[in-house]
Amino acid sequence: MSKVKNPPDYVFLILVGILVLFGLIVLSSASSVFSYEKFGSSFYIVRHQILIGLLPGIFLFFFFLKMPYGIWRKFAFPLFALALLILIFVLIPGIGQKFSGARSWFTIGSFSLQPSEFAKLSLIIYLAAWCESRRQMLSDFKKGFLPFITIAASLGLLIVLQPDVGTLFIVGAIVLFLAFVVGIRLPYLLGAVACGALLLMLLIKVAPYRTARLTAFVHPELDPQGVGYHINQALLAVGSGGFWGVGFGHSRQKFRYLPEVTGDSIFPIIAEELGFIFSAALVLLIVAILWRMFRIARDAPDYFSKYAVAGIAGWFGIQSFVNISSMLGVLPLTGLPLPFISYGGTALAASLSAAGLVGAISRHAK
Repeated sequence: MSKVKNPPDYVFLILVGILVLFGLIVLSSASSVFSYEKFGSSFYIVRHQILIGLLPGIFLFFFFLKMPYGIWRKFAFPLFALALLILIFVLIPGIGQKFSGARSWFTIGSFSLQPSEFAKLSLIIYLAAWCESRRQMLSDFKKGFLPFITIAASLGLLIVLQPDVGTLFIVGAIVLFLAFVVGIRLPYLLGAVACGALLLMLLIKVAPYRTARLTAFVHPELDPQGVGYHINQALLAVGSGGFWGVGFGHSRQKFRYLPEVTGDSIFPIIAEELGFIFSAALVLLIVAILWRMFRIARDAPDYFSKYAVAGIAGWFGIQSFVNISSMLGVLPLTGLPLPFISYGGTALAASLSAAGLVGAISRHAK
C-alpha cells in the first residue's frame, strides 16, 4: 500500500469526540441516583464507564486509526472465526454469565465483557473482505447470496442461542443493509426479510416477556403498572422535558421510576433534563456523523474500505434509530443501548474501535 499522504477526516473525528463527551456528561447525571443507592457514590457508574470503556476504547481507537487498514482485509477470516469461537465459549455454563435472561457475558472479577459487540465489527470486516473478493458473483443466488447469508447466519445462530433478540435484530439489520450496499438483488433481500420476520415471530412466541413487550407497544395504556410501565414512564420523561427541559441533573424519572436509565432508557432522561432543543441537537449530531461516514465510504480507495465504512455506518445508524424510536413509542422496546451514550464499557470500546477504522480509511480518500 502506498504511503499515506492525507490526514484523517478531522470533522468526523471531532464529531465522534463531541458525542462521546456528551455521553459521559449525560451519563453522570442519569446514573447518579442508581450509583449512590447501589455503590455509595454518585459517580461510580461514570467512573466505571471511563475505566472499562473510554480508556480501552481510546487505545483501540488510535490502534485502528494508525494501523494500515489493509491488514484487516488479510486477517478478516481469522478475526471472524475468533469471534465465533468466543461466542461459543459464552454459551458454556460456568464461563458465560447470564444478564437479563441472556448468556452473553464474560465476567472477570468486577469487569464484564460482552463479546457480541466486537463480533458485530468482525462480521462487518469479514463480509466487506468477502464481498470485495466475490464482487462479480454477488448478484448470483448460489455463488453470492447463499454464502453471504450463511456467513451472517453462523453468527446469528450463536446469538439466538444466548438468546439476545435485540442484538440479533441489529446484526440482521446490518447484514441486510450491507447486502443492499454491495448489490445483492432485491428479491433475495425481500426473501431474507420475510424469513427474518418469521424467525422473530417465533422467538417472540416462545418467550412470554417478548409477547408482553409487543403488547405494550401496541397498547401501552392497557397495563400502565405492568407491561406498559416502561414505555409510559419513558414517554412521561420525554413529555416532561418540554422545549427547554427541567434542567441538567433535575430529572425525576431517574429516581427509580424509569427502568434502565443508564442503558437503553438514557434518551428519555436527556429529553427530560435538556428538553427538545438538546435532544434534537443530539439526533442532528448522529446524522452528521453518519453523513460524514457515507462521504468517507464514497471516496474510499477500494471496495473493501467502501463496504467496511458503509457497514459501520449502518451499525451506528440503525442502532441509534431503533433505540430512540423505541423510547418514543415508534418501535417496540428492544433493550439496545444508544451508541457512544449508554452505559456499557464493551459497547463503547467496540464503537470507538470501529470509529478508528473509519478514520484510518479516511486517510486514503481519493
